[in-house]
Amino acid sequence: MEYATGRIGRVFTVRIDSGDDLILELIKLAELERIESAVFVLIGALKEAKLVTGPKESIIPPEPVWSGFDNAHEILGIGDIFLMEGKPKIHLHAGAGRGDNVKLGCLRGESEVFMVIEAFVFELEGFSARRITDQEQSFAPVVFEQVLDMK
Repeated sequence: MEYATGRIGRVFTVRIDSGDDLILELIKLAELERIESAVFVLIGALKEAKLVTGPKESIIPPEPVWSGFDNAHEILGIGDIFLMEGKPKIHLHAGAGRGDNVKLGCLRGESEVFMVIEAFVFELEGFSARRITDQEQSFAPVVFEQVLDMK
């Protein structure tokens, strides 16, 4: 285990509108506001999305199981933003449901908003971290570069 101690910096309340791509809009916000580290929660609905719902087998590197939907689903999500190769990388896990059909997974690729999504983004300060691709494990974990003085 590795960890760093920090504090909450700026807080953004964001409305993402129908037809927008959820992940692209979060990236735009991070670029515009120069957000390097953050956590966020969101509520709303997606018209369509692709998500990874686990590995096919419990082996490393994992082969993803892909799922998705192409009709409106309610969504509740939590995620983070860290830089990867100098650009904001969104890591978002969400539950999406329509009627009795419920999916839970990691959103990847296109994700079109239906009606509205409200996101609450909490910038993290006081430490330096980024995502670095681990070729052996086939993912990009958060790596702490430097812990800054919190005094």
